[in-house]
Amino acid sequence: MTITSSPTDHIAIDQQAQDLLFREARSANTFTDEPVGDDQVQAIYDLVKWAPTSYNQQPLRVVLVRTPEARERLVSLMYDSNQAKTRSAPLTAIMAADCDFHENLPSQFPIFPQAKDVFFADPAVREESARLNATLQVAYFILGVRAAGLAAGPMSGFDSQAVDREFFPDGKSKTLCVINIGRPGENAWWDRLPRLPHTDVFSTV
Repeated sequence: MTITSSPTDHIAIDQQAQDLLFREARSANTFTDEPVGDDQVQAIYDLVKWAPTSYNQQPLRVVLVRTPEARERLVSLMYDSNQAKTRSAPLTAIMAADCDFHENLPSQFPIFPQAKDVFFADPAVREESARLNATLQVAYFILGVRAAGLAAGPMSGFDSQAVDREFFPDGKSKTLCVINIGRPGENAWWDRLPRLPHTDVFSTV
């Protein structure tokens, strides 16, 4: 099948919004010292919490790192290449998956009893589902940060087990990533790497 229309012809949001969320958005590596307030974080979450997850589960748990003492605890657990930018970011969020999310499943969901008592009775099944769906929520959160006019710098370079012990001592949550948040600073961007074309990703059966 030959595609003759422009891809942007089929996108409901305008070009400016497309650029803000996707085309011009980048993962920031430096930030200004402009603070990111709790009201901004709440506005971001109140937007992205409506995005879909399986069984409407909401396993994402977030620790906002604000105090100098907590920041140094986190920085010490980051890999060397991530330490300086984590130390200087105005806000850092530790994003984790709550493996006991099933305790908060909505009781009005049509298959709630089966989901809670059968599907998620196995801790291994719960953890797999928690990690998948919390990762979806992390992706939605990054888009929400961009929608708020801020930049996100997600990182996976850290000792995840040590971060779990330090910031989620109850043992229920597993850290997925750490995100620096703020206004992009000087030389914030690395060169953009290429993306796979549509033809390399999609097949039709």
